[in-house]
Amino acid sequence: MGSPQIHYAEFRVAPPDGDAVEVCHAYTCQMKSTFYFRSKDIADIAALMNKTKRADTPFEERRAIAYAIGLIEAKVGAKLGIKDRPGMEFGGSGDPTQEDCVDEATNTTSFLLVLQAHGLLKHHTVGIPMTKGNLLKATLQGDPVKYWPHWTAVIEEKKTDQRYAVDSWSGPQGENPAVVKVQDWYIKDINNLPKPTY
Repeated sequence: MGSPQIHYAEFRVAPPDGDAVEVCHAYTCQMKSTFYFRSKDIADIAALMNKTKRADTPFEERRAIAYAIGLIEAKVGAKLGIKDRPGMEFGGSGDPTQEDCVDEATNTTSFLLVLQAHGLLKHHTVGIPMTKGNLLKATLQGDPVKYWPHWTAVIEEKKTDQRYAVDSWSGPQGENPAVVKVQDWYIKDINNLPKPTY
């Protein structure tokens, strides 16, 4: 599946160091700010995940992961002043309150690695972020939403090796991400974005 370290190196971001995470913002990791998960943060996240799960299954763990990422985004946003609006704003580059899909994929991967390090992922492991898109078609057809490369964090179910996108790009800061099979995840047009997982 590949190591997230490759992605961190590509975008010059430090991987999580214990409970310290370098958070990307301002589009394509132009800005990086450190967020420290306190023991209370981890306890809050664990409690939410346990409350969310209706059974000890991979499906329910994915639901719990969605809630955990939503909560983490809310905590990080409040601490660092990130008030990310949904989707992509072409004037948003350089705005410290905004995040593009590279920021979202990188941050979500870091948050997932913290969950994994604290034993909160039983049925999944964290993979390298992935991208889909066709830059040539985006340029030739002038449709950046349909063909522009789009990034997402990825988890893999241990039992089946099925990979899932964990994508919070389409929602505002703190909304649950969409958690969908990677083969079903693809931004084709603005009206058919993956829905948040609840």
